Amino acid sequence: MRVIRAEAMGMCFGVRDALEIARQVEAPQQVTIHGELVHNGEVIRELQERGFRMTPEGRRTALPMTDDVLITAHGVSQRERRRLQEAGKRLIDTTCPLVEAVHEAAQELHRQGYHVLVLGRRNHVEVVGIIEDLERFDVIERLEDVREFAAPRLGIVCQSTTQPEEARRLRDAITAANPGKEVRFIDTICKPTRDRQRAALELIEQVEALVVVGGRRSNNTRQLVRLAEERSLPVFHVENADELEPAWFHGFGTVGLTAGTSTLDETIDAVFDRLSSFEAAELAGAGSGL
Repeated sequence: MRVIRAEAMGMCFGVRDALEIARQVEAPQQVTIHGELVHNGEVIRELQERGFRMTPEGRRTALPMTDDVLITAHGVSQRERRRLQEAGKRLIDTTCPLVEAVHEAAQELHRQGYHVLVLGRRNHVEVVGIIEDLERFDVIERLEDVREFAAPRLGIVCQSTTQPEEARRLRDAITAANPGKEVRFIDTICKPTRDRQRAALELIEQVEALVVVGGRRSNNTRQLVRLAEERSLPVFHVENADELEPAWFHGFGTVGLTAGTSTLDETIDAVFDRLSSFEAAELAGAGSGL
């Protein structure tokens, strides 16, 4: 079985920088990560083994017990920063600069009097951080969320890991549902997301099945899975090599491999090695499993 890697995949510079900052912390036992540094189980286990405390993302209203608090790559609102600082917390900031750009775009639209529409996952930590600083907003997760809005001026931004085609569909639907209104769209989808989705689409045309490596709660990883599903290509989403089953690949001569932006290089390499080790004879005797 031939395994083809996507031209662009895996850890982006924002995640790599955030992880490097965390790895340089000399006393991790005295630091609380305010949520999940990234949505990747392998990374979270590494940080837990080093001794970091972690605030569950769904319970960040409670103040961390430690004086030092690490802001994750997904960022937080300015309101949340002030709350932590006013409580005497020292912040270690690993916010991705491309996420910061989404915050700035949304706040600028808000200052100019637009009703801000955020295209993204309503309860995702990145989106929560964006909308906490806004008074006038709606989150548009799917086409069913689109309606005619009362405001005369609508400003649109995207969660940084939004699928570009999905953003286009939602933007067009918003414009159609609000005739005669000013609609301003700021494309805040990050380049690493675009590069990985473009490479995945190119790979999908060359293979009989696709393996996507990354956290199951990672939005950009799920978007890669969705690209294959929308094209009726068999796709297998795993977090690590141990989850792979030879039976899944029975009858496939060529399999593609891609990974989300928070996936460690060593995890991708381990998945590639395991896929490459599946011999044709082993697969032939394994049964279908699909």
